[in-house]
Amino acid sequence: MDTAGSDWSQQLYETLKRQSIKQVSMVPDAGHANLIRLCEADGEMKLVRLTTEEEGVALAVGAWLGGDKSVLLMQSSGVGNCVNMLSMLSVCQVPLPMLITMRGDWAEFNPWQVPMGRATQAVLEEMGTLVSRADHVEDLAPLAEGTLRIAFNTLRPAALLIGQRLLGAKTFGK
Repeated sequence: MDTAGSDWSQQLYETLKRQSIKQVSMVPDAGHANLIRLCEADGEMKLVRLTTEEEGVALAVGAWLGGDKSVLLMQSSGVGNCVNMLSMLSVCQVPLPMLITMRGDWAEFNPWQVPMGRATQAVLEEMGTLVSRADHVEDLAPLAEGTLRIAFNTLRPAALLIGQRLLGAKTFGK
């Protein structure tokens, strides 16, 4: 899994820095592991470990009201945990960019991941989230930049789905 993860993770980290992201919230995820390490080592970013993904939505609201920009890192399986909280973002005009590593699509080994993986984009869109998808490493940085900009420029939630073709498929034992 993730043979070039450090390269694309570095690109995402640099994008977060350019956009003045101060808070990064996440439930630990192997797909985001390199990015998490980079954010954790940054003295200007606060990395917040969550017990469940919807806590990240609430933290984003608090950060925005306090004058800071935040981003939520999660796996597609966590999107289902956020549905009720996501409705607040559009209604209250709070921006939240989300970088979501996908499970349940290309070459998935775990059948439990497939239903939410297939529903992720539709669920996000139904809750008013603008969604883009990166399946190739060369598309990741420009799409991440666009996701951050549209979220903060339009005061809406926006998500970038990072596909398994880019991440590499997980297998048993990894």
